[in-house]
Order: sequence, then C-alpha cells, then structure tokens
Amino acid sequence: MHLSNESLLVIVFVGIVAGWLAGRVMEGGGFGLIGDLLVGLVGAFIGNWLLPQLGIHLGVGIVAAIINAFIGAVVLLLILRLIGGGFGGRRRWSV
Repeated sequence: MHLSNESLLVIVFVGIVAGWLAGRVMEGGGFGLIGDLLVGLVGAFIGNWLLPQLGIHLGVGIVAAIINAFIGAVVLLLILRLIGGGFGGRRRWSV
C-alpha cells in the first residue's frame, strides 16, 4: 500500500479532529495534540472494524471518515476508562 503525502495529511487531520472531539465528549478535556492524534488514529481503526461488523456503513468522504474515527475513539476511551478505573477526568490544580 502506497500513501501519498496528501492521503497521509488527511489521515493525520481525521485523527486529530476525531481524537479532539472524543476528548471533549468524554469529559476528558483532550490529551494534547499527540494524544488526540493517537486516540483518533486508533479510534479510526476500531471504527473501521466495528461499524461494518454491526452492519453500519456511513459512506465515503472526509465527514464520514471523521464520524467513523470519532465513534471508534469514543469506544476506545470507554474501554480505557473501564480498564483504568475512570482515568481522564478533569483535574484541576488547587491553590
């Protein structure tokens, strides 16, 4: 499989957007640029595997890819919270 620079850029963009959205929805406040990218990329793989298993096909295009990766990222964060005992909550520094 050969990836052009443009397709690699699209994958990174989809990963960042999906990871950022999942971090916001899951009340984690995000994990920074690299953390959001990793969550989004792994979430994209999970979404690409899970949704067809459930008979869900979102179509093609950048919006469908972001939604697919977002769903996978939310599933990933739910699994990590179940395993990790609820990490990722909002942490505030007290003065």
